[in-house]
Amino acid sequence: MSVSLERLLEATRDRVARAQRERPFEELERLAAPVAPRPFSEALSRPGTSLVAEYKRRSPSAGAIREGAGVGEVVGAYERGGAVAISVLTEEHHFGGSLADLEEARAAVELPILRKDFTVDRYQLYEAKAAGADAVLLVARTLDPAALDALHAEARALDLDVLVEVHTGAELEAALGLDVDVIGVNNRDLDDFSVDLRRTFELLPDVPAGKTVVSESGIVSRADVEELEAIGVDAVLVGEALMRASDPEAAVRELAGDEQLEG
Repeated sequence: MSVSLERLLEATRDRVARAQRERPFEELERLAAPVAPRPFSEALSRPGTSLVAEYKRRSPSAGAIREGAGVGEVVGAYERGGAVAISVLTEEHHFGGSLADLEEARAAVELPILRKDFTVDRYQLYEAKAAGADAVLLVARTLDPAALDALHAEARALDLDVLVEVHTGAELEAALGLDVDVIGVNNRDLDDFSVDLRRTFELLPDVPAGKTVVSESGIVSRADVEELEAIGVDAVLVGEALMRASDPEAAVRELAGDEQLEG
């Protein structure tokens, strides 16, 4: 066991409180100006199973993943390989990320950018917007229904797409109650950090038609992608397998498959 979910959330709350002292909300709100849209949701709805490629420096369970890898270098390789969107992990304390990583990714590629973090405060939505994010992650496991609803509504008001992440049937029910467009099924259990790809297979039948479904965590091969595609998954989010690859462009190309590259 690496670190508990509560410790991750505590670190996030501490960082947000510090950021609010350094840059008041009113100042940040002025910086969250509209930018040229790169629709995240649309990018995931193309034929076949789309690939969202993630940049992350380290994780609590795996430690450092790719030392010395520049953001622009890696996400540029992802784009050339056929990814349809980029996820940037911005959590600082345990994942080594930052909003500067997101800004650098935005400048390096033309793809939509997802801010991957534990979003627990509306301040973070404005941070994401100011840094150039096109979408944000909301983890149902970490938010009560009222907070999930409020953050989802405010993100949409800011013209940010939202990936609502679930792991259980109850979390899926809460997400569907908000009429969300994009649902991420995290195959990783945030209580013990075990990974089981079957989680997507178990929850997918309960997702109504018309929703975009992203399978997250534990996807390492083209065979995994094809299995998920066969049951109707719209996209996969892959981070560690790509970050560890000696040639990230080739790794994306292999996972994406010929169909996506021709789309």
